[in-house]
Amino acid sequence: MSEPFSLLLPVWAGDRPDFLAAAFRSSVDAQQRRPDEVVIVRDGPVGADLTACLDELVASSPVPVRMLALERNVGLGPALDAGLDACAHDVVARMDADDVCEPQRFAVQLPIVEAGADLVGSGLIEFADDAAVEVGRRTPPTDPRDIAARARFADPFNHPTVVMRRELVRRVGGYGEFALMEDYHLWAKMLMAGARVANVAEPLVRYRVGAGAYARRGGLGQLRAELGLQRRFKAMGFTTWPQFARNVVVRGGYRLVPEAVRRTAYRRVVAVHR
Repeated sequence: MSEPFSLLLPVWAGDRPDFLAAAFRSSVDAQQRRPDEVVIVRDGPVGADLTACLDELVASSPVPVRMLALERNVGLGPALDAGLDACAHDVVARMDADDVCEPQRFAVQLPIVEAGADLVGSGLIEFADDAAVEVGRRTPPTDPRDIAARARFADPFNHPTVVMRRELVRRVGGYGEFALMEDYHLWAKMLMAGARVANVAEPLVRYRVGAGAYARRGGLGQLRAELGLQRRFKAMGFTTWPQFARNVVVRGGYRLVPEAVRRTAYRRVVAVHR
């Protein structure tokens, strides 16, 4: 039986209106199976151009749009938690304001959720300026056992591609304020709670990789977030001591190597499941 679902799309002052319009149109207007509502979380004040874009999208949308305007920028995790609370439906699909959906995305993913899954992701294609030109690809593990095993070392889901059941997300405490790692932390909590998980290898989202993408994956801020996440995983029993030690050395080291090395390592180890 088909279930209604919400599309959750956060927006902040740094987003570009043209990218947002393309993301919205691809995930709503162009979908073979459209969401039953869109919840846009405006994470703090935005400029006049972005406001005008939001107003136009709301006015022209073929499905109902609910705008949740936060008074200040609270960050991705808390913004998504607020958006989840505002969604009318238990099934919620994620979308970012600068990516592009393939038209079959929800027609592929929703039947898997309706068959019993709590969390479903997919592969994605990376692009730079032109969404039609592929510059990389991330293919996640698809078997639930492989997903669980992969999660002890790397994020097994591409966050912008997921569809999830809000009831379980709420039960484990939502995204929270784990900046830079909030999605990976949430998946770990859901797996420990017995979530039924799946991934579709087919790339259903085109993910925008802007300038400096690999630089942003390194540095002391990312290292601190990484170490904090690994400590949290060990404390909650998600990883063993040997896994913790491996992750601190390998994943922590990844944050400190030169950008060129990080780019190669990401392609070989993180982006594509082998």
